[in-house]
Amino acid sequence: MKKGMIDLSQATCEVCRAGAPPVTEEEAATYLSGLPDWEIVTIDGVDRLRRSFRFKNFAEALAFTHAVGQLAEEAGHHPAILTEWGRVTVSWWTHKIGGLHRNDFIMAAKTDRLV
Repeated sequence: MKKGMIDLSQATCEVCRAGAPPVTEEEAATYLSGLPDWEIVTIDGVDRLRRSFRFKNFAEALAFTHAVGQLAEEAGHHPAILTEWGRVTVSWWTHKIGGLHRNDFIMAAKTDRLV
């Protein structure tokens, strides 16, 4: 982590209501600089954070999927998760605002810590 950067994995998600402003491009770039393996993709007009994680086999991928699910339940913030043999792809975005919120970057950082 670069000097002066916030450790998002230690941050807490805030309650996000419909109409909350999405992160700005500058904020997204700053947060993303601390999440080098994540990318912002646009699907159906909605920006999302996405990363694929590699594993030795399906059992490890499934265990990671379960850990991400537990993390999501605890935070009340749920990603899209695609589990395949040896790979799990996780996508975070905030459904209520149809885009990216700081919470998504926090959850991405917390997801990284599960590996």
